[in-house]
Amino acid sequence: MPELSRFYGIIIRMFNEAISKHNRPHFHAYYQGENISVSIDDEVEVIAGQLPRKQERLVLAWAEMHLHELQDNWELIQSGAQVFSIEPLK
Repeated sequence: MPELSRFYGIIIRMFNEAISKHNRPHFHAYYQGENISVSIDDEVEVIAGQLPRKQERLVLAWAEMHLHELQDNWELIQSGAQVFSIEPLK
């Protein structure tokens, strides 16, 4: 699963769903053994999983700031192309 970004111990990843395209466009955020799936279609929202509140807020804020880049990466990875890195929070 390609890594798109990493900040404050949070890892952002996205993967290809070419075989089963039943899910909304989304990415995964991992932090200390926990993870969430975050939609990036009409709005940014947690659709599965749980992170500590502070890390979840950081992920959602980052996703809002980089929504178009995330959507572009979703299209790239679904077509089998290589994704690009996205600037982390600083």
